Amino acid sequence: MEVENLVVVSDLHCGCRLGLCPPEGVELDDGGRYMPSSFQQALWDGWTEFWDKFVPDATRGERFGVVINGDALDGVHHKATTQVSQNLSDQALIAETVLAPIVDKCEGAFYMIRGTEAHVGQSGAEEERLARSLGAKPSADGQYARYELWKGVGPKLVHLLHHIGTTGSQAYEATAVHKELTESYVEAARWGERPPDVIVRSHRHRYISTAVATGRGHAIAVVTPGWQGKTPFAWKIPGARLAPPQFGGVVIRYGHGEVFALPKVWSVGRTQPE
Repeated sequence: MEVENLVVVSDLHCGCRLGLCPPEGVELDDGGRYMPSSFQQALWDGWTEFWDKFVPDATRGERFGVVINGDALDGVHHKATTQVSQNLSDQALIAETVLAPIVDKCEGAFYMIRGTEAHVGQSGAEEERLARSLGAKPSADGQYARYELWKGVGPKLVHLLHHIGTTGSQAYEATAVHKELTESYVEAARWGERPPDVIVRSHRHRYISTAVATGRGHAIAVVTPGWQGKTPFAWKIPGARLAPPQFGGVVIRYGHGEVFALPKVWSVGRTQPE
């Protein structure tokens, strides 16, 4: 399916009590039921607004493809105790419930990228099972959840993968992102390949974008926000501990001979004084 719009979201961390969960809750493997917290209900409102309002507006009602750019599941990791359940079948059920309607919205032009092994299993095994269940488009090697995706958006070329370097200082937040774009051009020139017009990364849970002029217009590097609140881990690390969490996604759109990265990003207010 050829598209001129590509919707990218990432870091859903389904299965975490600070991640996405449908408002009706989910039935667990032992017959119990998990119901979302007030935070998760507010997060779901943002998820619904993103797909029902922002995406139709940004795409002008045109067809679009969807990429889940890694960490759809939270997994069992880092001795964390924030999971709804550490039974990965429970987490997969949450993710399937969240994502099945999105597969329908994009008419099957649905792709999944493998995220961090700590969350999605060695070699992304849990994300591969989820992607196969959802009917994601497989790679040429038969992987339903792949490590990278080269995707045409109109005549432009987009490269997507999950990981990107991080920093504890907002003063250097663009450094790794711009470096990734530069190195993409170096590697393309080295091997005589076409360079990407857009690169999309995730993993940080924070949105940022940089761009440079090129002979074909401009090239963009963009990092997507996530869909997870601040975990105990985030409260400890530089940069994250002071910053409110960011939620949202990006639409890569081709129009008027150019490519654009259109973001939608929410946050939550800081703790109120007492």
